[in-house]
Amino acid sequence: MDHIVTSNPYFGVFVLFVITFGAFMATTVIARLASRALAAKDSEKIKLSVYECGPEITKQPNRVSPQFYLFALLFLLFDVEIVFMFPWAVDFKVLGWFGFAEMIMFILLLAIGFVYAWKKGALEWHNIK
Repeated sequence: MDHIVTSNPYFGVFVLFVITFGAFMATTVIARLASRALAAKDSEKIKLSVYECGPEITKQPNRVSPQFYLFALLFLLFDVEIVFMFPWAVDFKVLGWFGFAEMIMFILLLAIGFVYAWKKGALEWHNIK
């Protein structure tokens, strides 16, 4: 009579997993101990200095103008509105004069929004100094 544990078809995979995990842990521990034993422990001033050439790096605040986000938002708004005009153009003959009047009102509303954004200066690009 075979033993229940060894008769499982995945028993060999489990054994290989345990052996691999053990080998990985042993290799990690041996590498850590060897690196601590072989590493030089003297800390000289030249070792602690900056490695790259040039001046030391100083942190600068990364400032992005809110004008960029407003410009991008307006671009997306008007871009999506143009996409809404495509189905209307495809069914223009089916919609008739009622569809034409709706699209004229829609374009008029877009034009009012465009003029408002233009007058507020949202479409002008300002340099950050």
